[in-house]
Amino acid sequence: MAWARYKDTGARKDRDDLIVYYAPLVKYVAGRIGAGLPQTVDHSDLVSYGMFGLIDAITKFDLDRGFKFETYAISRIKGAILDEMRAVDWVPRSVRSKAKSVERAMAKLESQNHRAPTDAEIADELNLSVDQLGAIYKQISSLGMVALDEMLSFNGGESLTFGDTLADRREGPVSTYERVEMRQLLAAAINRMSEREKIVLTLYYYENLTLAEIGKVLGVTESRVCQIHTKAVLQLRSRLTPVDHEPV
Repeated sequence: MAWARYKDTGARKDRDDLIVYYAPLVKYVAGRIGAGLPQTVDHSDLVSYGMFGLIDAITKFDLDRGFKFETYAISRIKGAILDEMRAVDWVPRSVRSKAKSVERAMAKLESQNHRAPTDAEIADELNLSVDQLGAIYKQISSLGMVALDEMLSFNGGESLTFGDTLADRREGPVSTYERVEMRQLLAAAINRMSEREKIVLTLYYYENLTLAEIGKVLGVTESRVCQIHTKAVLQLRSRLTPVDHEPV
């Protein structure tokens, strides 16, 4: 077994064999991350970043820990890609700041009113016009901040979903409970949204319709669907993850 030989001897050939064997994991993670990014981000760059994460995972993986390598590796690969993207800083800081401001406003208003806030209420909280808020939604959506699999967090740890790990057919009681709890949290958050936001999320993520196709179903423009979708995702982020504080 290549794993046993590599951990016993540290032979480069065994390590290279493992890299080749697990390379599809890198393409898998890069594809999931890249799906929510602008077209200007080169997929091959994401794969290159991820390969460093895979090599690091193979080097540091402890066979005696008893958990699945794929789960460990995916987390390391994802971390390597995100770390490099942060270093490159392809997202303007001003847009990140606007997204966080909207999330905080949503969380504050929902806490006060015990319901999802309207665009007018969010805009008023931020001292903006509704049109200005719409422009912010457009900016945020152009950066690809739209993946539902990036927003669940438990016990203050890294945000992960079950899509970030390979299926384990020997699923134990703890992971079964976590899966059920995660679905319940997500379902509860979605159920508090407006009917139109629910429809957009359902058609986009479950029916795999494009934004243009959803626009035809709802009788609105693709741009408007994009705004609804972005607002819905920001609401999920504000409900399911802690909102970072602005640096002092």
